[in-house]
Amino acid sequence: MRRTPLGDEGRDVESAAPSGAGSTDLQGTSTVYTYELQQARSAELLRRAADERLARAAVRGRRAARREAAERAARTAAPRSEPHTSRPRRRRRSARTA
Repeated sequence: MRRTPLGDEGRDVESAAPSGAGSTDLQGTSTVYTYELQQARSAELLRRAADERLARAAVRGRRAARREAAERAARTAAPRSEPHTSRPRRRRRSARTA
């Protein structure tokens, strides 16, 4: 399942590696600064991905625990044919033919 890019995640930084300490690109931004921004974005994306993996693992764990509890309850519970209340069952009216 692919996730759509948020904000500026989909854009590539044209100058990923610094070519010189004092050089600037066409917009007047320092390439070192641009490189640092790219590194920060990359680190943030890695953190988000790790958080999403952790959340999915937690959901899987809770789901497995629920399944195990349901299986244990099914093994120890009374058979399904017994009613869940002590109330007597109503008799259904049968259709009368004339």
